[in-house]
Amino acid sequence: MIDTHCHLTHPRMEADAGAVIARARAAGVTACVTIGTGAEDARRGLDLAARHPGFLLCAAGIDPFTAHARGGAFGEEIAALRELLRGGRFVALGECGLDYHHDLDPRPVQTERLERQLDLAEELGLPVVLHVREAHDDALAILACRGRGRGVVHSFSGGPEEAERYLALGWHLGFNGIVTFPGAGALREAARATPSDRILLETDGPYLAPVPVRGKRCEPAHLVHTLGALSAARGENEDALAAATTANARSLFGIYGGPSAT
Repeated sequence: MIDTHCHLTHPRMEADAGAVIARARAAGVTACVTIGTGAEDARRGLDLAARHPGFLLCAAGIDPFTAHARGGAFGEEIAALRELLRGGRFVALGECGLDYHHDLDPRPVQTERLERQLDLAEELGLPVVLHVREAHDDALAILACRGRGRGVVHSFSGGPEEAERYLALGWHLGFNGIVTFPGAGALREAARATPSDRILLETDGPYLAPVPVRGKRCEPAHLVHTLGALSAARGENEDALAAATTANARSLFGIYGGPSAT
């Protein structure tokens, strides 16, 4: 299994990241993509990855929360992000996107910041890790204007209709602990409708711990619970699903010899 989205440099994880990684390996996780939220966090991710070569990979972007915190200095932040990504040590740009649940900034501002990062990903030939919360229609409109995309809608939270629309634009869908929640029936329907070559596993640790570890800090070892819930929802063998999602991650992010998706 590959955890395609976690935050191992988060303050809740960084102090014992080595132990977290050891538990992940013991649980059958073969790699993790740690997400840098902003340039400073991305640099910490690179430092951590250097201590765990072959297991820990890095992505970097300016998520809505970091973008809000940077405010008028967003231009400086994206310039720093460009320089980091040009170094070739990151497998994706992200996470970046729209968050209307918290509505930290006016929606046109969020849109402009997302567009700039999508432009940067295109310039550098990187897949995108997209954050979309309560903003599917606007995100889909932005993506549709750009044609067929390349990346993953992380922590996918929509139903089968939204899933179909992202899939039609070429995007992968990332499923995490939310799929184990009792009230997530529509999400499980979306998981059933997602082709086996477009589905990814993630934890979003330290957030969104799955059943049966709700209320605890989420970490990559908990990926087994999401895999189990997804395989049950899809009526699919766990080993087959683990193999498919691993192949998808390798292809999308161009890791371990996997061809980069086009």
